[in-house]
Amino acid sequence: MALDDFTLADVYRRNAALFPERTAFLHEGQRVSHLDYLRRVERLAAGLAGEGVAPGDRVAVLAQNALDVIELIGAVAWLGATLLPVNFRLGAEEIGYVLADGAPVVLIVGRDYQELAASLMPSLPSVRRWFGLGDAAPPFSPFAELRHPAGPAPERDVDADAGFVIIHTAAVGGRPRGAVLSQRNLLIAQSSLIQAWDLGERDVNLGVLPLFHITGLGLVLTAQQVGGASVLAAKFDPAQAVRDIAAEQVTLLASFAPMLANILDHAGGDQLASLRAVTGLDSPETIERFEAACPHARFWSTFGQSETAGLATLSRYRERPKSAGRPLFWRRMTVVDADDRPLPCGETGEIVLRGPTVFKGYWNNEAATAHVLRNGWHHTGDIGRFDADGYLWYAGRAPEKELIKTGGENVYPAEVESAIRAHPGIAEVVVIGVPDPQWSEAIKAVCVRRAGAAPSAAEIADFVAGQIARFKKPKHVVFVNSLPKTATGAIDRAAVKTAHGEG
Repeated sequence: MALDDFTLADVYRRNAALFPERTAFLHEGQRVSHLDYLRRVERLAAGLAGEGVAPGDRVAVLAQNALDVIELIGAVAWLGATLLPVNFRLGAEEIGYVLADGAPVVLIVGRDYQELAASLMPSLPSVRRWFGLGDAAPPFSPFAELRHPAGPAPERDVDADAGFVIIHTAAVGGRPRGAVLSQRNLLIAQSSLIQAWDLGERDVNLGVLPLFHITGLGLVLTAQQVGGASVLAAKFDPAQAVRDIAAEQVTLLASFAPMLANILDHAGGDQLASLRAVTGLDSPETIERFEAACPHARFWSTFGQSETAGLATLSRYRERPKSAGRPLFWRRMTVVDADDRPLPCGETGEIVLRGPTVFKGYWNNEAATAHVLRNGWHHTGDIGRFDADGYLWYAGRAPEKELIKTGGENVYPAEVESAIRAHPGIAEVVVIGVPDPQWSEAIKAVCVRRAGAAPSAAEIADFVAGQIARFKKPKHVVFVNSLPKTATGAIDRAAVKTAHGEG
């Protein structure tokens, strides 16, 4: 370990020394202090080491938020191994691809996903041991067996710049790409939020976003870095969220539409009085409703992605309504033209950035890594402009990275189009994003039926849900006689958007 290395294990030790009895995590009535967390992590790290987990080995987890998952994150960090959190909302084939791509040596599976995971065993030869959370049955061993009963955890020289977590992003061209982030990436990214929100050991995060999501993982680690706490939820329940906010004096919340609106619907009196910093993606109407109901709190506008270790810009919504905020510390950002030349203030181009929060690259994908990290900048694939005061104004996606952001999840049109084209009754299709009052954006499919075929809109939506994750199925399906074409005979996507871009 280098003299200047600082890792998550150092955070755990610091918290145990300074705030030993303060709550670190709370889930379903069970509290874990910072000191207890350190001891649990040490035992689990010893158990994983006993299974032969070495630095750089991938340890995969397919489970909802739980204390066991939080302990696993700590143990993997302690050993210098690499965490592979799998999006449990994906379809079986997609989950199988992510696991095969990451090639984990150990796989931990929640109770609800053990049957699915067992069906994937023949296609995952890299996995040496399979463990189940809760009531594990063969072929899964009980997760509790991994907790070493006694003895010190192995001391490892952990490189803070080595890969720590692989977050698979939305599928470009049909396949997800695993963004590799280091412990240093995450710790530096979190330090900016600590400064911006003036966080301390009395802050409490409501962990309702799944830990496979960079925002969910990032906010949990941010609270932990200052000695604060996180209240974990396996699933989002707005009524329970309101109760947790009131009972645990929650101060931090990250959400995606329509979560905040649902919380406001269920809150009464001063149940949200402890909140002071809320961020995420939501409509101006919901943000204004929140700040009117909670004048003591602030909604923070932001822009970020997995490849930037989470949030890259941040500012109070009221400072510049509808902007995406200003660059945080440790990030240099600009916009460039098609030749990577920086553009002056007010001109629109691709958003690029550099700095220690930029990811290490895509797992097993050197070509994609070289493309996005070309010419000394990380190319986000998103379009925007900076105003004279440094606020970013988001303007959509670059053509090569066109995607739909629905309820906080990224969906690439190409993936949904591929699924729809597999239906025998569809000749052509274009998938676009349209405004949606509940989800910010919704998926819309504009289809041309094959001669003699008459599939219904519901049939197409259900067909997609049977092939890929259900959240990727179109909310709207319309049928047309033909799709507009360009002079070269290609489908004119811009014309389709113009004609069918309403919600």
